[in-house]
Amino acid sequence: AQKVQFIATVIHEPSLLILDEPFSGFDPVNAELIKNEILELKEKGTTILLSTHRMESVELLCDQVAMLNQSKKILDGTIREIKARFRPELVQVTLVGLTQALPSSWQVLSEEEGRVELQLPLQGKGANALLTELMSYGEVVRFQEQLPSMEELFIQQEKANSHA
Repeated sequence: AQKVQFIATVIHEPSLLILDEPFSGFDPVNAELIKNEILELKEKGTTILLSTHRMESVELLCDQVAMLNQSKKILDGTIREIKARFRPELVQVTLVGLTQALPSSWQVLSEEEGRVELQLPLQGKGANALLTELMSYGEVVRFQEQLPSMEELFIQQEKANSHA
């Protein structure tokens, strides 16, 4: 019934679509169909207001986000702006073929067969400076900034605002 209601709503390609928890009650296959239809409407220029607690849907479907807590807006902006605002300045690195021992202050996530996974803070260094330093320890095969997910940010903001 929910799927039929969704189809009846979008069949006329409305210019504005308001959706409240559009994926609740759907199995993964039907949720994927709904998601694809929403993305297609978005591509065609439909303005979509989405109310959801599923942050993976927010990251996938939304351009602009407003996060509410007890009817008050606590966060807004584009996904990119929000993530940049709360970026932890951490990078995840994979090194192979170590040529020397790593500093003891570096956080090693895993180490096996000449492959080391690290998580390092930028600590005011630019990414290029850290990358240059890492190259003196071995071959850098992965260097990726660790940005928080929208779910992590939602939880963080909910906790911060519930204590305020």
